Amino acid sequence: MPSFLSFMPAWMAYLLPVLLLSLSNVFMTFAWYGHLKYKGVALFVTILISWGIAFFEYCLAVPANRFGSQVYSAAQLKTIQEVITLLVFSAFSVLYLKQGLTWNHAAGFALIALGASIIFRA
Repeated sequence: MPSFLSFMPAWMAYLLPVLLLSLSNVFMTFAWYGHLKYKGVALFVTILISWGIAFFEYCLAVPANRFGSQVYSAAQLKTIQEVITLLVFSAFSVLYLKQGLTWNHAAGFALIALGASIIFRA
């Protein structure tokens, strides 16, 4: 039985998981951190809302990893997800939470990205 990705151009097999992981990460960032702007809402309610948001994250992350496993190793998929997390969180922190990033955040993220690049060395 042919895979879903076998019907796409080869470059799409590499791009689709990254796009799906990026979208899933937006949902997860809101699920984990979006409530910080609404600290007056009861924690139980916040948890339920976060679970609801996380459902959509899983609807994107699971296919991203399934499709991605055809062209990336599990370690590479996890590394891609972590780098995306840093990028999405950085934008979220600045744009949504209105919390600036400092040089030490940038330096730390850069070191993480450097470490992540090692995963892709053949």
